[in-house]
Amino acid sequence: MYGRNLKAYNRTKLEAELLVASPYRITQMLFEGFIERVNQAKGYMESRDYEKKSKFIGKAIGILNGLQGAVDPSYNEELGNRIIGLYEYMKNRLNDANIENSVEALDEVIRLITPIKEAWDQIPEEVREEQNKAITEKFESIDAAQKESNRQGFAYQG
Repeated sequence: MYGRNLKAYNRTKLEAELLVASPYRITQMLFEGFIERVNQAKGYMESRDYEKKSKFIGKAIGILNGLQGAVDPSYNEELGNRIIGLYEYMKNRLNDANIENSVEALDEVIRLITPIKEAWDQIPEEVREEQNKAITEKFESIDAAQKESNRQGFAYQG
């Protein structure tokens, strides 16, 4: 009972934080969650709980999909494509880890993501604010265009 209540509390706390989090903080939370899920998968792999190992590898892959989708190559096409490729490689290594029960593959993925997370954590505050503003404005523009499209009757009429 206590574990279920703690899980519900943590989920509510996370949802509340996401409501007010900046795009920078959300990405930071994705990195943190990714590393945590890979470490959890590793623990379950080592204890031979293969069902939970697979579950947490799946969650880690889902987070990587989110990180990959957040990459905007328009700022720097070469770098953006390299990061997307690296995320693809990590997803492949996670699948290898799942199939082969390879702790080494999980360790490799952690070694690959750690410098990216550390670099993200070191972004200066003024750059964070500038990027958060640009991202927010971009999504407000997309949202406004969608609202206008809906107002004109182009919304799905299922």
